[in-house]
Amino acid sequence: MVTLEKPTVTQTAAPLTTDIQVMNPVTGQPIGTIPVTGADAVRQAAERARAAQPAWEALGVKERANLLRRWADMLWDDQKNAIAIIRRETGKTELGAWEEVAVIDTTVTYYHKYAARMLRPQRRRTMVIGRQTARVYYKPHGVAGFITPWNYPLNNAFIDLIPALIAGNTVLQKPSEITPFTAIYAVELMYKAGIPKDVIQVLTGGGSTGAAMVDVVDYISFTGSTATGKKIAVKAAERLIPCSLELGGKDPMIILNDADVDLAAAETIVGAAGENSGQVCISTERVYVEDGIYDRYIDRLKRYANQLQIGVDGNVGSLTNARELQRSEAQVEDALAKGAKLIHGGKRRPDLGPLFYEPAILTNVNHSMDVMREETFGPIIPVMRVKDAAEAIRLANDSEYGLSASILTKDLKRGEQLATQIQSGDVHINTTHWIFGTPDLPMGGVKNSGLGRRGGSEGLLRFVKTQSVLVDNLLFQKPALVRIDGLLLRGALIMRKLRRAFPFLPL
Repeated sequence: MVTLEKPTVTQTAAPLTTDIQVMNPVTGQPIGTIPVTGADAVRQAAERARAAQPAWEALGVKERANLLRRWADMLWDDQKNAIAIIRRETGKTELGAWEEVAVIDTTVTYYHKYAARMLRPQRRRTMVIGRQTARVYYKPHGVAGFITPWNYPLNNAFIDLIPALIAGNTVLQKPSEITPFTAIYAVELMYKAGIPKDVIQVLTGGGSTGAAMVDVVDYISFTGSTATGKKIAVKAAERLIPCSLELGGKDPMIILNDADVDLAAAETIVGAAGENSGQVCISTERVYVEDGIYDRYIDRLKRYANQLQIGVDGNVGSLTNARELQRSEAQVEDALAKGAKLIHGGKRRPDLGPLFYEPAILTNVNHSMDVMREETFGPIIPVMRVKDAAEAIRLANDSEYGLSASILTKDLKRGEQLATQIQSGDVHINTTHWIFGTPDLPMGGVKNSGLGRRGGSEGLLRFVKTQSVLVDNLLFQKPALVRIDGLLLRGALIMRKLRRAFPFLPL
C-alpha cells in the first residue's frame, strides 16, 4: 500500500527544487508532498531508460504482455486501495474511481490478446515476383515520455503507456502534480509484478519537469490543454521526434425529434455532469435539440436533474481543483449576461466541500457565449433549440475543436449517416463516453483537439517505427553494370501487359 506522505519516485540524487503539496479536494486538507524533478534528474532517468530498453525489447511481445497482464491482475485484486487513492486525490465518486480500474483492466486484456499479432512482421509484395521477397518489421521508438492530466489519474496515466511498454519502449511518466499519488502507487505495483524499475520511471513535478522530458525522449505523448499541446508539438518538431496529443474538446450532443425523451434527458445529465462532474475530455458540453421535442426534453431534463444526489457518495462528486470551479462559474455568468436563462443549479455547495458545484442547466444559449465555444470541464449543460438536423450538424461543426460527439435517435441508420458528417474523432449513437472504454476503437481529435489515436491497432502502432527489409535471391542474376538487365526488362514488360489484362493479379 502506497504511503502518501512519502512517495516512492524513481530518480537520482540530483538536486531538487521546492516540493509541491498535494491537496484533497473534498476536505481541502493536504495529503502529502512530492518533489519537483529537475532537468538533470530527468536527463539521468532518460539515460537509465535508454540503457534498459534493449533488454526490455529482447523479452519479446508476449512476455512483455504477460508482465502487464500480471500487473493488471494485481491492480484488480487491490482495487479497494486503488479506488481510495484515486478518490482522495480527485474527489470522484466510488463508481467513477472503479471505472478507471475497469478500463485499465480491459485495455490490458485487449493488448495482451492482440498485440503479438499486430506487431508480427508483415509480408509485402515486391516488383520482381519469384526473385524478391519483402517484410515490414515493427521496432520501438526507444524511450517514450508521457505527460498526463489529473482528471483520470489512473486511466489517462496508463491507457497509453500500456501499449507503449508492450511495443518494447521504456517509459518516463510525468503525472499531474495535482494527482501524482495514483501513478506512483500503480508503478510501484508494476515493480512488484516484475517490470524492471528502469523500464518505467515516475518523474514528479510541474510544467518544468514535463518540458525537460520533451527534450530527452524519443517519443512524447501528451494529454491536456490545447495551448500546452501546441507548444509540445513545436518542440517535438524541432527535435524531429513523433508525438501524439489528446487535447481539448467542446463535444456536441444532437437530439433528434424521434429520440426517446426520457432516455435523452438522462443521458445528457450523465454525459455532461454525472461522469466526473463534467471533468472529462469527451464530456458533453453543447446540446442541440430539434424543435419538435425541445419543450418536452427540457421538462424531463429538469425532472432528472432534480433527482441528482451531489456528494462523495452521490451521482456527482467534487470538482478536483478551484480553476475548474471558477471557469464554470465564469462561463455561466457570461452566458447570463448575454441572455441565457439558468433553469437549474449553478451554485456552489460549501456544505459538502470547497469544490462542490450543482450542475447548471442553461437555455436560450447561442454561439456568442463562452459556454458554447470554449472548453468548460465542469458540470454545465447548455441547451440550444434547432430547426432540424442540418442546423444541428452545422452548429456542431462550428467549433475549433473536434474530439467526440453524440447523436440521439431511434433511427440508427440515419444516426450513423449523420455521424459521418460531424467533424470529430468519434461519434456515439444513443450514448456517450463508451468509446473510451472500448479498446478496439481508436479515439482522438481533429482540428484543435489533437493528433494521433489511442485504442485499437492504431493506438499500438504509433509506438513503433517501421523497417522494410527486401531480399533478392539473385535467381538467374548475372554480373551487370545496370540495375535492370535484359531478362528483368523483358519480364517487367510481360508483367505489365498481364496486369493490365488481368487487374486481379498482384502488383
